[in-house]
Amino acid sequence: MASGRWTTRRAERRRLGAGILSLLAVAALPAQAADCGKPVYLTFDTGHMEVAPLVAEVLARQQVKVTFFAANERTKVGDGSLGDHWAPWWKARAAEGHEFASHTWDHVYWRADLPGEPPRFRMRPSAGPDEGKEQVWTGAQYCEQIARSAARLQAITGKAPLPLFRAPGGKTSPRLLAAARACGWAHVGWAPAGFLGDELSSESVSNAELLARALRNVRSGDILLAHLGIWSRKDPWAPAVLEPLIMGLKERGFCFRTLREHPLYAGWIMQEQGKTR
Repeated sequence: MASGRWTTRRAERRRLGAGILSLLAVAALPAQAADCGKPVYLTFDTGHMEVAPLVAEVLARQQVKVTFFAANERTKVGDGSLGDHWAPWWKARAAEGHEFASHTWDHVYWRADLPGEPPRFRMRPSAGPDEGKEQVWTGAQYCEQIARSAARLQAITGKAPLPLFRAPGGKTSPRLLAAARACGWAHVGWAPAGFLGDELSSESVSNAELLARALRNVRSGDILLAHLGIWSRKDPWAPAVLEPLIMGLKERGFCFRTLREHPLYAGWIMQEQGKTR
């Protein structure tokens, strides 16, 4: 019984500590974040990068800060989205105040959990030397993939990435998320209405439809997802939709914030980044 009470009290202290940390994190948010009544959190995953310059121009013109999730994906120009060719682009975004997080180094898809302990997973990279090859990884190997992208971002930009990651395709399992969290990485998905549709076939849904859908359905607090170039979409999303979407959401009273200011992640970010000081 004494052991059970001790375990319960320890769990209660952990919950209390996490709650206090979250309150401190929210209190430490910039005044503009506290004043924002209808925040949305625009995020971009990497891709072929062709529209990256345009995205940067729109964000600067609209004075919107976003969170970029980066993997070293194959690009139309250069040596990969985190290669030397694109390094100046990332450095410029850091200077503008955007935030960064990992999308795994080789854009690795979770395929399945495998039975047994320690946890192992079937994974398939969609970039890098093992592109398209299914492999069996431990949780530690997956953490290395997350960390490698984050380390490259910091080396390029001089700015510490957030202790967050996004699994390619959003494909995860509870065991995979637990393994990543044990290594200091919290996963970020997106809201149902926040899927902005740039991955969909332009033959099945037009840019006009995607814009109208987002303006109709996005709600306060939603995390929005787009990409820096999708290979399969013939009618590119960003030139047609990005700026009208930002302007339309602003007209509806929304304001744009980074995930550093998100109430679900602010405490975690403060906790994990505090460990590295």
